[in-house]
Amino acid sequence: MTTMIPTRDRGDLPQRVVSAKVSLRHRIADIWGSRELLGFLVRKELKVRYKNSVLGFLWSFLNPALILIIYYVVFKYFLHNATPDFALFLFAGLLPWNLFNNSLLTSSGVLVAHAGIVKKVAFPREILALAQVGTAMCYFFFQTCILVIFLAGFQVVPVFRYVPLLLFAFVCDVILSAALAIFLSAVNVYLRDVQHLVEVLLVALFFSPPTVYAFANLTKIMHDHVWFKWVYESNPLMWIVVSFQRCLYGNVVPPAGKLIKNLSPVVNGHLQPYQVLPTWGAVPYWVGLGGVFVGSIVLLLLAMLIFGRVEGNFAEEL
Repeated sequence: MTTMIPTRDRGDLPQRVVSAKVSLRHRIADIWGSRELLGFLVRKELKVRYKNSVLGFLWSFLNPALILIIYYVVFKYFLHNATPDFALFLFAGLLPWNLFNNSLLTSSGVLVAHAGIVKKVAFPREILALAQVGTAMCYFFFQTCILVIFLAGFQVVPVFRYVPLLLFAFVCDVILSAALAIFLSAVNVYLRDVQHLVEVLLVALFFSPPTVYAFANLTKIMHDHVWFKWVYESNPLMWIVVSFQRCLYGNVVPPAGKLIKNLSPVVNGHLQPYQVLPTWGAVPYWVGLGGVFVGSIVLLLLAMLIFGRVEGNFAEEL
């Protein structure tokens, strides 16, 4: 149901269309009915990226493999990082982060980039943002294949009992990325600065989960400042990243040299073991991810409601 401001009696006043009521069930049904279009857009994005390329999709494997090799050489032979197999630890955290980061970077400006079809073709516009998430999922798959090969090469065995946790973290990552992608794509139509703001915020957010640093770096701060512990653990990316690392990397406390001078935290005057990952059991991971899942579902529904509310003026704004 829509209301329209008539232009007959108002001269050249621009026509504004506002959705008075948004049927969320209808929007979800439309998106599901357009799943073939979603798949087509994902394939198109992949083909366009490697069009006229000699190696084609091989670049999707060569790029993460080269990055992982560089991480290994730099952190092992130049920076002498104390974390065993730090390159694998880092790459395990980068997997979910790259999915989140790539989804938001490309989706924030996708409606503006496809203004032609948005104004002329009737289809669920959320599909454009979701296609960017789908493309990021494809790159996630390519990167995962490379990580598995390197895990076998370094003889690092994942913790298989945490595989269900990893899959749940992946689902949370996709839903959270989809929710923010839909919301940001709609807002960017009206405020074009959003796309540039997202790029800046993502740089800052990269350091919010323990991707490039061990959990031990924060142990003392969390012990001394409870408020920081609550703020840090309220970050959904933190739970997603550490869940991936717990399954794929799995080295909670390095067996060689559990107490590392200048790196192991000091609590109550005693040197604590150097924790690469949190020493929690499985339950805190599941509880934390459960909160992320519920929050992401709520954000997704709100994003779709907001999108449906404001999309009536897309053609005019574009």
